[in-house]
Amino acid sequence: MQAEIVYGDLLDQPVEVIVNAWNRNWIPWWLLLPQGVSGAIKRRAGLGPFREIGRAGPLALGGAVVTGAGRLPHKAIIHVAGINLLWRASPRSIQDSVRSALALAAERGFRSLAFPVIGAGSGGFAEAAALELMIQALAGLDHAVCVRIVRFRR
Repeated sequence: MQAEIVYGDLLDQPVEVIVNAWNRNWIPWWLLLPQGVSGAIKRRAGLGPFREIGRAGPLALGGAVVTGAGRLPHKAIIHVAGINLLWRASPRSIQDSVRSALALAAERGFRSLAFPVIGAGSGGFAEAAALELMIQALAGLDHAVCVRIVRFRR
């Protein structure tokens, strides 16, 4: 499976579902001050998706959960636990997050989704290295979901 790699804002992508690079969800959502992708989602979507994810409970590292999209024009948001308890990503957490999100999207019948570069930023990975890990994870998959990876640029 190949992904289209684009530059821009994840929240402006013409897809059914976006992926939020979240955490293991062990700290109550209302105690966190979301940064990066999560912060942008909170500002534009509102608190609804974060209340939903709070009810989901702790996520396994590399796991995923789906919520509504709040005020965003997408059908849903898939939140992935791409970073560990020390706020660091690993090659495995990045690749498992990609696989989990894609499996959930396929299971729910979504036709298109957009990922941020998981593990870059607060996860501690250089964007190019995290992107390569995501591409490797997608290479072994065969789903009927169109995938876009968005490298953030204003």
